[in-house]
Amino acid sequence: MRYKRLYIFILCLSAWIGVQAQGLSEEAQISLLTCTPGEELYARYGHTAIRVTDEANDLDLVFNYGIFDFNTDHFYWKFVRGETWYELGVSPYWWFMREYEEEHRPVYEQVLNLTPSQRNEIWQALVLNYEPDNRQYLYNFVFDNCATRPYLLIQKALGDTIHSDYTGYTGTTYRRFIRRYTGSMTWANAGINLLFGPKADKPMTDTQRLFLPEELMLYVAQARISNGTPLVREGQIGTFERPHTPWYASWPFGLALYFLFVCLISWWDRRRMKRSRWIDIIFVCLYGLLLLLVAFLTFFSCHPLVGFGWRLIILPLTHLCARFIYILR
Repeated sequence: MRYKRLYIFILCLSAWIGVQAQGLSEEAQISLLTCTPGEELYARYGHTAIRVTDEANDLDLVFNYGIFDFNTDHFYWKFVRGETWYELGVSPYWWFMREYEEEHRPVYEQVLNLTPSQRNEIWQALVLNYEPDNRQYLYNFVFDNCATRPYLLIQKALGDTIHSDYTGYTGTTYRRFIRRYTGSMTWANAGINLLFGPKADKPMTDTQRLFLPEELMLYVAQARISNGTPLVREGQIGTFERPHTPWYASWPFGLALYFLFVCLISWWDRRRMKRSRWIDIIFVCLYGLLLLLVAFLTFFSCHPLVGFGWRLIILPLTHLCARFIYILR
């Protein structure tokens, strides 16, 4: 497998050097690839990449701004601080597609209606971004990710002349928008709601929502250049499947179980006229750790939407209400 990968790399490198020297041919195409969501939390939002095809130069590559390495030193510490470095990766188209085919995740392609000079401008920008000193960038889930970077490249090549009739969810808050992909009843969404502060409740503009691959795909599908020409020459789009969470695995059910559990302890405390301090101590410690985490992320991390919000009072209110049986004895 190692030698096979080396062989593929040599072939791609040979094509890369040849095209880099003379530019793309007149028949080259640049496409926007939109990958549907996966099972992992980081894959729930889908993915965006750029495909460059040039039969005259025997070139079919995918540029992918979503490469990261779990084995990076202190990866999780950097992730918590919002200092996760992603990088631009390049791979043959068939190699890129194999992973999504194995996971049964459809990939939608939109061939962009660009002039030869615009295609070459995007190509040269991709080549420049792939240089060792440029390929890494500080990832930001909302403002700088695998979807925003391709859009900015296309926008720059067109001279800031993209206009789209797609309104989508303009005016929707970041919190509600993200919930569409994590699932409103999932524990992941519960954690996000606890960590996100008031900034997540600000309405998004038409371009701010393009950090999500599906929104970028739908936006581009109805986009036109200033002269009225459609941005997409040909292609297909589809809808992302929303996650479904059974009631017994949802966070409201888990919170209800916790409420009933504390109620039973409170009832037992009332019967024996003695307080079970351990349940209160455990809750205070865990809730204190949560508040410390939110404070740390708010003041010492690069995460833009984290902060103290009113949803943080749900947990202590639940615990306090369950203890009323004992408190009001």
